[in-house]
Formats: sequence, C-alpha cells, structure tokens
Amino acid sequence: MKHSPLGYLLTASVMLAAGAAWSQEIADTIYSGGPILTINDAQPSAEAVAVKDGRILAVGDLAAVSAHQGSETDSFDLKGRAMLPGFVDSHGHVVMGGLQALSANMLSPPDGEVRDIASLQDVLRAWMKGNAEVVDKVNLVIGFGYDDAQLAELRHPTREDLDAVSRDVPIVIVHQSGHIGVANSKALEVAGIDASSPNPDGGAIRRGADGEPNGVLEEYAFFTAIVPMLSKLGEEGIEAFARAGAELWASYGYTTAQDGRSARPIVEALKAIDARGDLPIDVVAFPDVLEDRDYIRESVSQDYDGHVRVGGCKLTIDGAPQGFTALRDRPYYDPVGDYPAGYAGYSAVSMEQVQDAVNWCYANKVQILTHSNGEGASDMLIAALGEAQKQYGDPGNRPVLIHGQFLREDQVDSYQKLGVFMSLFPMHTFFWGDWHRDHTVGPVNAENISPTGWVHQRGMKFATHHDAPVARPDSMRILSATVTRRTRSGDILGPHQRVDVMTALKAMTIWPAWQHFEEDEKGSIEVGKTADFVLLSKDPTAVDPETLSGLKVMATIKDDAVIYQAPAAVQESALRLSPIAADPEASEQLLHAMADAMATN
Repeated sequence: MKHSPLGYLLTASVMLAAGAAWSQEIADTIYSGGPILTINDAQPSAEAVAVKDGRILAVGDLAAVSAHQGSETDSFDLKGRAMLPGFVDSHGHVVMGGLQALSANMLSPPDGEVRDIASLQDVLRAWMKGNAEVVDKVNLVIGFGYDDAQLAELRHPTREDLDAVSRDVPIVIVHQSGHIGVANSKALEVAGIDASSPNPDGGAIRRGADGEPNGVLEEYAFFTAIVPMLSKLGEEGIEAFARAGAELWASYGYTTAQDGRSARPIVEALKAIDARGDLPIDVVAFPDVLEDRDYIRESVSQDYDGHVRVGGCKLTIDGAPQGFTALRDRPYYDPVGDYPAGYAGYSAVSMEQVQDAVNWCYANKVQILTHSNGEGASDMLIAALGEAQKQYGDPGNRPVLIHGQFLREDQVDSYQKLGVFMSLFPMHTFFWGDWHRDHTVGPVNAENISPTGWVHQRGMKFATHHDAPVARPDSMRILSATVTRRTRSGDILGPHQRVDVMTALKAMTIWPAWQHFEEDEKGSIEVGKTADFVLLSKDPTAVDPETLSGLKVMATIKDDAVIYQAPAAVQESALRLSPIAADPEASEQLLHAMADAMATN
C-alpha cells in the first residue's frame, strides 16, 4: 500500500514521540492530585512531581510528568492536600525535644492544661500515678513547659509547691524557655545545692528571706543541676530522647532537624540510632563551642553520615527574655519578681569568651550559631563579629544569629553589613507577646520583637524557628505567628513586622536550607533535589491567614518514603497531636528504656 507524504509525516511524528517516551527515565513515584507549592520562584506551582531513587526527576504539568510513568511507578494521590518541600528546622533541640515528648506536660493552653500552681501539681500527681513503675525505677520526675507568665499567680513555683507533690522523689520542672527550672527539696539535695552554695557564673540560685534556696534555678545554676541527673540516663536513655524528638519533629512536617547546643554524647547517640534505621529525618548538630572544640573541628562536615552531621558550633550569650534573663541595653519595663532598680538582665558569658569563640570559628572556617536575645547581647556579638572579620576576613562560614528577640533597628543594619543570617523567633508574638508588651519591654518596643518586617524590607534572607522544646515544633504555629503576629489575647503585635504567607514559607524551607549550606539539596521542589515533602490539609496561600494555625500536617515524606501519617483523629479534628503523645504504648516503651538505662548506671 502506498503512503501519502502526509502519511509519512504522521508516521514519523508518532515514532519520534514514542522514542522520546521510551528514552524517558521511569519514576518510582509520581505525586499529583492537589496543589503543589514548589517554593521555587522560577516555577512556583506544579501539577505533578516525579521521583526516582529519592531524587526529584521532573516537576511540571501532569501530562509532561506522566511521560515518566512506568508499569512499576507508584501513583501518589494527594487527594486535594497541598504538597510543599519538607520543612527545615532553623533552630531547635531535637534530642531534648524527646524530653518534652516523654515528661509531664506542664504547658498552658492551648498545648496543655496548667493554669495555676494547683493544676500544675495535679498534672504532676497524675503523671506520677500513671507512670508509677517508671518513677520507682528512675527515682526522678521531670515536668516540662511551665510558664509563670501564664500561671494565675504570675510567679514561679517553689520547692515547697513541689514538695507538696512529693518530698521523697526528686522532682524537677523546666520552664518553657528552657533557661529556668524548679527543684523540690529532694532534687536540690541530690544536686548538692543548699544555703552555702554560691551563684555560678552566668546563673542564679533564687533564695528565700532565710537564705535557703527556694527551688528556682536560673541559667547555669539550672544547667549544672539538671545535667548530672539526666546523665544517669546513659546511652539508651539519650537514644530514647533522640528517637522521640525525631518522631515529634516529623509529625510537624520537618524532614531536617537541628540539635542546637549539642554535645559529643548526643551526636554519637544520634549516629547510633541512625545506624539501626531508627532516625527518620536528617539532623544537623551544633555542639557548644565552649565545651569541646576538638570534637567540633574533627567532626564538622557538610556531608551527612547517614542522617547525621555536625554543621558547626553554638554559642550562648544570654538567657530568656520572658524570664528576664536576657541581656538588654536598658532596664526591663516592669519585671515581675524581686529585681533591683534598673535591672537589665545579664550575660551568661564574658566578652572575652565571646570574642575568643568567634575568632576560633573564623580561624577554622566553622559556622557559628549564636543565641542572642537582648540588645546588650547583640551589641556583644556585633562587636565580636566585626573584630573577627577585621582579622580573618570572610571565610564563607555564614554566621547565624539565633533569636534576636529584642533588636534595635541599627543592629539589623549591622547584621546585614556583617553578612549575618538571622534566625528569628516570631512564635514569641503568640506565646509571650502580651507578656513582652506588659512586662519585659513595654508597649512601644514590644511592637518590634522578632522583627521579620525590618529584615524583609532590607531584602535579607531570614528563617523562623520554634526552639523546641521551648515550644512544640509546631510548623503551622510558626507560620501563623509570622504572618499575623496575633498574641494569645488576640492583639496584633507590630503589624508592620508581618510578612506575607509565601515569604513566611520561604523562611521555613529554602532560606533555612541556605542557612545550613543545603540550598542545592533541600528547601524547594526542583529537579535534582531530595524528595522531602510535607502534605498539609489545605494550601496555606489560599486560606484566610487567621486560620493558618489550624492547618494540619497530614503526612511527612523523606527521600520518597512516608515517615509520618496523621492519625485518623487528627485528620478528623482540629487537635494537633504528636505521634508520641497520641501513642501511649510508644511513650511507655520509651520510658521503660529510659528507666532500664538509668537503673544500670
């Protein structure tokens, strides 16, 4: 049969198209069926994403991506849920987050039930009763997350308040800031703290009129008391914390976590559980620069060992603003407690220590993350960074400011000139915005806490964080606070510091990936990047911003594998439960692992 010229052309076109399809790589998975926010300005949205060997193979319209469909390709139906790149933790403490997951919940609403001293005591008694076997083995009770700003009494609990729960078992409760704790009489005895104990450098033992410790321990007084108690956990106990923390992070959509102010035993515990296949997400650790520089120098790397790497080091200059331990450049507005006139907080370290730490990092080209909350602490950091750059130039180590709660606008300019990446804490506008307005900095300066607006106006990249276990690693609470700046009371704190939803999402994805030198691997849905995704109940760019905190993480996907799936209860209600909190059997298992570890030490 003879073919017309048109017939030949049609036949040739079909053969060319078939050849192109045959030459296409076949995907392991194709995701489609819901809005896909790529966080890539060059291609902001897509209909489908193809993945092969844990890497993104194609992004685009469904027809084009379907060319990678093969007989073995899994079709992942988003079912209308929004897909975004997995969240990157700009600053948190994933191992200590396990403490939050496994201890008595001292949080106030909406995350807990503690409203006053009496309810705090009730929660402790109920937890001890529910975990009696573990308490008997461990001989230690830890509660996490109380906040004096949310207690009806507007004060910290005391040793007497905790003695009313038990005088026989050591009890330590941790303030939500993580910088203050309260011990009962038995815990003080175990820690060796009495009337003759001096205040350590960078810390304070609060005392009664008789000079006896009242149980409240600030900063290094608290750290030095609780660390020996927690060290009894041994390797198995630390690993239990690490597993619980990683699972908690994954439940909020994080595929990369940070362990800020880490330590050699913690990093090694993370590596151990990862070697057993029990670490579902990547973790970047930043050991304390004042503790083990040899380990930092030997371990720092931009390459992961499995799911773990040491990314640099951490320096802490001051404390927590809501607890009045951050170093300001002026007196606190109306501090609640027994403070002298003109009280402005204090630094946890000396200027000499700050300069020495910064110089060491610049000389060794190590990234340094610095906790600096108050204006006075930022003055110290800015001065130290300036001196280091004069001496060593810019080694390309991307120094990071952590928190920056109270900043003057001139300090933002200084950080920009110094090339400092700012990881800010706008969740404070929700949890403590009212407290800052009324007590820490006053109504005028409270408008500018966590100044994302100032930073964004200057065209700077920035990140936002949760600092868990200070707060739960609740990604949607971060997003909501950054966009709305609503306080617990419903006030809007500094409307000029708000940013749009897409900017807020970049501060949780591509920009913290840049912070960690991982922008070529993570933070956006682009060809060649790691297949790390989070599925949300709705598209955050298409809802009323006032409803952002109610969005749910429906699934978390790491390297093309589902590592977290929201329980049916979460899918059906507005409650956001972590898998640890929602699974009593898992909690019991981990608690018993901790108990066994402590019993053998």
